[in-house]
Amino acid sequence: MLLGKDDAILSVVPHHRTDLILRKVNLDRYDDRDLVCTNLIESYERIMAFVVKHLPDPFYLEGDTRISLRKAIFREIASNTLIHREYLNPFPAKLIIERGQVLTENSNKPHGYGPINPANFSPYPKNPVIARFFREIGRADELGSGMRKLKKYGKAYGGSDPEMIEGDIFRIIVKCPDFETTPAEKVAGREHTLTVAPTVTPTVAPTVGTLLALLQKNGECSSMDIRQALGLKDRSHIHNSYLQPALVAGYIEMTLSEKPNSRLQKYRLTEKGFNILQSLELKYMKALNVEAKVL
Repeated sequence: MLLGKDDAILSVVPHHRTDLILRKVNLDRYDDRDLVCTNLIESYERIMAFVVKHLPDPFYLEGDTRISLRKAIFREIASNTLIHREYLNPFPAKLIIERGQVLTENSNKPHGYGPINPANFSPYPKNPVIARFFREIGRADELGSGMRKLKKYGKAYGGSDPEMIEGDIFRIIVKCPDFETTPAEKVAGREHTLTVAPTVTPTVAPTVGTLLALLQKNGECSSMDIRQALGLKDRSHIHNSYLQPALVAGYIEMTLSEKPNSRLQKYRLTEKGFNILQSLELKYMKALNVEAKVL
């Protein structure tokens, strides 16, 4: 039934929903929201899309292979939210992105209370049919492996171990990297002093690293110059994934800062961006260049 049409689902489980919330500037309400009331497959897709939209994906190598920490962590969280929910409970599932952390809440039939330690955790299949379906389509692993994966990559992502708390409401808290105050937050009067967990290499998303390398090579570039150089056509993708994160981090600046919407606007490296770029090892830059071709 949970894989069927929305009308059929809501006629049987009218309280079925997953509330996705971004709450960084407007702490009383929200900055962005997606209320998901649809089948399990589309619910998973929309959870992941919301995460990709609002959370960074730091560059991370496991051996010689790049791992997307964001995907590895939130694939498990999205699956857990949908697989292990107590669907007869009207409590709405939530995923809330805040400053420096992500909190999820899910109705639950507890088999214990308090924090879970993945080292001695005994997994219990709460909705085995749904769990088997998710494993068949490649969106979940064997029972219990998700918790171990969450702990493995969670600390690398946010600097501390995720918290998993069993109870009538099952909660997961994952720390996440956060960066400097954005112009919108300064206008709202909500400046914060933020720290990023120390890492062996600078926390620079592949898209941002690619942009910095391009500006170092070509000098000042317009948005169109950047799209053409990277072989990309989507203007919003360039703005959201390349330009905006680099501007917020202070790695690049506008040549016409007093006219941000000017058709003559171009972008150039700042000293901070140049220094970050120089600190990246050659093997990272090669990986970033490859990444740019497939984004």
